[in-house]
Amino acid sequence: MNPVKAVVFDLGKVLVDFDYAIAARRILPRSTAGAVQLQRWIADSALFRDYETGLLTTEQFFTAVQAAIGFRGDLAEFGHYFADIFTPIPAMVSLHEEIRNRGLPTYIFSNTNELSARHIHRRFPFYGRFTGHVLSCEHQAMKPDPRLYEVLERMAGLNGADLLYVDDRPENIETGRQRGWQVVLHQTPAETRTQFRRAGVVA
Repeated sequence: MNPVKAVVFDLGKVLVDFDYAIAARRILPRSTAGAVQLQRWIADSALFRDYETGLLTTEQFFTAVQAAIGFRGDLAEFGHYFADIFTPIPAMVSLHEEIRNRGLPTYIFSNTNELSARHIHRRFPFYGRFTGHVLSCEHQAMKPDPRLYEVLERMAGLNGADLLYVDDRPENIETGRQRGWQVVLHQTPAETRTQFRRAGVVA
């Protein structure tokens, strides 16, 4: 197996867990939408995809939200409700720290939006301990679009089997595999640690 020169981490469901139902419960009393309508909007809204792809600014997204669900607060209030839904996954945060301490570059590679990324950066110190971050909202492309993988390769100055990539979504992993990356489909921290050990990035 080719020696790994950098490790690439997905963010949601790998380093942090999240639950949009938390946001829905907080937003509901400040919205003219009913609970079912709000849950459906959060689950299915094309606005989320446009926002996470960077096709909408935060201000444009918020204006569209106000129109869609009748949110009565300001952007600061909405941003708190919308983004404060994350909890770190300690075993994976520790795993990253071990890799970092071995001197390997590490990257966050995530489909996410500005409000969420800003909140995670502010609340969780581990986020700032990565070598770099490739976020869909900053590059107008979302995984599994190969264009976002090209951004990561350019940032790292590496490609193919030099990169070890962990993600919980099979379709995202598949694009990495097609590019020759070493890949790990994340299911549990223990299984991912075993795969990382086999790849030689942790003891």
